[in-house]
Amino acid sequence: MNKALALVVDDETDILDLLKITLKRMDIQALTATSLTEARAQLERNRFDLCLTDMNLSDGSGLDLIRHISEHYPQLPVAMITAHGSMDSAVEAMKAGAFDFVAKPVDLQLLRRLVQSALKLRGRDGTITAEMQLLGNSAAMEQIRRLILKLARHQAPVFITGESGTGKELAARLIHAQGSRSEGQFVAVNCGAIPQELVESELFGHKKGSFTGAVSDKEGLFQAAEGGTLFLDEVADLPLLAQVKLLRAIQEKRVRPIGTQREIAVDVRIISASHRNLDIEVAEGRFRQDLFYRINVIELRMPALRERPEDIPQLAAQIVQRLAPAAVQLTPLALAALQQYSFPGNVRELENILERALALGDGNMIDVDDLYLKTAPLNPQLLTNPPNRPISNPPNPPFPKGGFDVPFATGGDVEDSCSNSNREDEAFPLEKSHQSPPLEKGGWGDLSIGSWVDSATEFPVEQETSENPHLEKGAADKPPVETVTSKPPFEKGGLGGFEKAFDFPAVARALNISERSLRWRLMALDLIPRPPPLAAPRASANKKK
Repeated sequence: MNKALALVVDDETDILDLLKITLKRMDIQALTATSLTEARAQLERNRFDLCLTDMNLSDGSGLDLIRHISEHYPQLPVAMITAHGSMDSAVEAMKAGAFDFVAKPVDLQLLRRLVQSALKLRGRDGTITAEMQLLGNSAAMEQIRRLILKLARHQAPVFITGESGTGKELAARLIHAQGSRSEGQFVAVNCGAIPQELVESELFGHKKGSFTGAVSDKEGLFQAAEGGTLFLDEVADLPLLAQVKLLRAIQEKRVRPIGTQREIAVDVRIISASHRNLDIEVAEGRFRQDLFYRINVIELRMPALRERPEDIPQLAAQIVQRLAPAAVQLTPLALAALQQYSFPGNVRELENILERALALGDGNMIDVDDLYLKTAPLNPQLLTNPPNRPISNPPNPPFPKGGFDVPFATGGDVEDSCSNSNREDEAFPLEKSHQSPPLEKGGWGDLSIGSWVDSATEFPVEQETSENPHLEKGAADKPPVETVTSKPPFEKGGLGGFEKAFDFPAVARALNISERSLRWRLMALDLIPRPPPLAAPRASANKKK
């Protein structure tokens, strides 16, 4: 490999001399510039492998140079030299595209590690193994892959957001694998799984005898990830006391194990993640604002699976290929149902559904019946070619607490009471039919009043006679008007003896609706009893015992 070439930009000659000597001892040739204009000219004349720039220059800011390099030379890693304690400037520089930063007075050992990490990026093409690929050809995933490749070339702390099961840890591993720290360790820890009293010991380590149970020296996760990446999953679950010490470790790049008096320098890149909204956590006082700004230098949001349904066929095929011992495929209807499912558990839930289908299914085809989806698809209109047999309905949900929230009719015509079915049709769009085939002459399409009157020979409806208060004078001798009241048209028992012989599945198939919808509409007409409200849970008699 050719000798590396570095560009050093600073308006102080003594700093330039120190950096040139240090780089020369590392067998790196250094060219210098004392101003922003001179640095841009050097970039046009030479091809550099590394750039070190000061924050304050005579004719501008080092941030302007970082932005210029990010725009015109994106493959060139650039590090910022900042004044001691100016962490805000360092964070701003890393957001602008800086590879890393080093504070004045310059720690030569830290500088050497920074330079070595930057030079490891030379010749990298960003290729990864098949096991660590982010599957999907959607625009969202293409953008995520490009951003991950860009983040891998920098050392800025990354905060990954997204719902549970969207692949936050996989994204963190990709950033590590494609970066300069790929030869180091990738250490992942779920902060919510560590007991609060052991968080400090797990992160920073402890010395023997420092507390009860410390029978030997223990290395912390920061030391275990030396030269690599530390992934703090569910960082929002850390207690406030641990957040204070984590803030100092990130800011000073030093940790102090429990029971020791001296701090230990660590070289670790921090990637954190959480499914919670940290802005809300900060506002409610459960997460420190200063720590939030340290870990959230660059935010990477992983999209939910329902936001990229076009990726589901590829994901499903890969999961089935990995889980199935033989060649198993999904039917087009099963794939369409998966693409319309909401997936609250995202990719993790998709894997769970397919693993269950493989375990319970027969043959080498997975149909929609084998998926056991919990809810109806989001947009069933896309299922344009249903098979001849009806789609199996999802499991019936239990009755809601306190009974149904549908306002059943308490008066008026029976036909008016059927208007409540519109809400049911909206809640179960898959069960709605454009046409309702008639059973008899009157038809049962909308359960209209005419169909019940026409069926009076089979189901004798009780009718009442009542005086019409709006009759004109002299019309009292007209026959009374027969009306169907809002009372149950059958005896108190609803369908009475007919209920047991009533073929609910056959009628539901003829109406092209589900049996549950049929029962719901019959309950709206008071033809069958309604389910009793769920009783409030009673206190256990043995609670005091």
